[in-house]
Amino acid sequence: MGKVILVTGPARSGKSEWAETLAMQSKKAVFYIATAAEDPADQEWHKRIQEHQKRRPQDWVTLCVPVEVSATLADAKPNTCLLIDSLGTWVANLLDQDEITWENTLTELLDTVQLVAADMLFVAEEVGWGVVPAYPSGRKFRDRLGSVVRQLGGICQAVYLVTGGHVLNLSDLGSPLPPKVGSLEIETWENLK
Repeated sequence: MGKVILVTGPARSGKSEWAETLAMQSKKAVFYIATAAEDPADQEWHKRIQEHQKRRPQDWVTLCVPVEVSATLADAKPNTCLLIDSLGTWVANLLDQDEITWENTLTELLDTVQLVAADMLFVAEEVGWGVVPAYPSGRKFRDRLGSVVRQLGGICQAVYLVTGGHVLNLSDLGSPLPPKVGSLEIETWENLK
């Protein structure tokens, strides 16, 4: 398995820019995996995509992959760096999947990440810090993205939070949750003694 890094944070926090900085520091050939599909009718969305494109070095290869992220990762060469931006858009693209299909899609992604020899940088939005959405599709999106971020974060070598103009390395500052929820209570109380 290559180096796997997760960069998460709120909208407009600089998380994509931090992931791009890490990709440049890798000194490897970078493949930018864009999960957003362009919609010529949506000028505001088109402008956002253009802003991202302007920041990227000319030698980076951009792949538009709105759905088949696992297959794209599986095809990666070992001495490359893949920057996947973003998991939130990927989840939104798959929101119509039923729960069983979604769980299979997520399992496939997590399994693939652990088999790929390339370095991987994932960008994800934090959407669960506010109120519970009042509509079912909003709750489904928030819950699915939260699950992706938590499970992927559990297998990453580093997890960064970008907020308030600062980058925090959560892997250095915190402790990962134990795999079983039942052991969380025991471990937490043991640490307090």
